[in-house]
Amino acid sequence: MKILNLYACLGGNRYKWDEVADNLEITAVELEPKLARLYQERFPNDKVIITDAHKYLLDHHKEFDFIWSSPPCQSHSRTNYFTQYIRKEQVYPNMDLYEEIIFLQHFSNCKFVIENVIPYYEPLIPAKKIGRHLFWSNFILPNIETKKNDIGTMMKKYQNTGKHAADKKLTDRQAVDSDLGKTILETALNIYKKTNINQTSIFDYEV
Repeated sequence: MKILNLYACLGGNRYKWDEVADNLEITAVELEPKLARLYQERFPNDKVIITDAHKYLLDHHKEFDFIWSSPPCQSHSRTNYFTQYIRKEQVYPNMDLYEEIIFLQHFSNCKFVIENVIPYYEPLIPAKKIGRHLFWSNFILPNIETKKNDIGTMMKKYQNTGKHAADKKLTDRQAVDSDLGKTILETALNIYKKTNINQTSIFDYEV
């Protein structure tokens, strides 16, 4: 199964994917070189590409069986809404999120999931709420109980080893609970398996 993991960050969503299947070919895309290096250290068998994930999706979406995208959430977050009152400059919500949802809904040939925080406004496209996150997908997601993610623990681990200095850009990034990431991938994989079984059974008859 070929998987595209966009805006990969430290790979919180990907952490338990190897428990789902042992034949995964994962391509991770991350623009920040420091994050890409840390991701590669955690997942040495993944292919890591340092580039613009938004553009990469447009050019390569047909090459994968499953796509996970977690576009930057800061401009959509409720924290952003409250802090804009005290900023010298206000910012527009980043519409890459909705561009990717609409694009994949109409042009994706594979299963996909797009994740983001619950925004300070009413979502422009209906989504499934799981914990503190919203998910858009082209398959039915299960109801899942979430727990606190381990982004803080991951950051402290790398800071204590001296591999990089504390960086606000890193600590600002949201991480998806690894069990949630595992369950969503497992759901998509089971759909593929059932589809393959059904297709095989159509032609499995005696002449």
